[in-house]
Amino acid sequence: QVQLVESGGGFVQAGGSLRLSCAASGRTFSTYGMGWFRRAPGKERDFVAAISRSGGRTYYRDAVKGRFTISRDNAQNTVYLQMNSLKPEDTAVYYCAATHYGSVYANQKDYDYWGQGTQVTVSS
Repeated sequence: QVQLVESGGGFVQAGGSLRLSCAASGRTFSTYGMGWFRRAPGKERDFVAAISRSGGRTYYRDAVKGRFTISRDNAQNTVYLQMNSLKPEDTAVYYCAATHYGSVYANQKDYDYWGQGTQVTVSS
């Protein structure tokens, strides 16, 4: 069982930055691939970024490439999402998730555990 708790969301103007954190419980964090997803108002939840268990592989949706960076610290049981050059269309609830597969996956169905989400609001 893995419990995930996101933090770091907030309100920011367009062009600004935020760093989201996701703290995981348990001693097996380093065996899980991790992902970030988001749900914009009135839309379905979508993939944002993923990182492999070692951190050696990452994968991003096209809309955030070059602006967002996913990373992890296995010693701290934490995964991060650094978000730069934020746009109003990045406004959403952001969720972190863990997959036992260990590699990078964009399909929500491949993830076993989810956090409760953190709100990110970007004003124009």
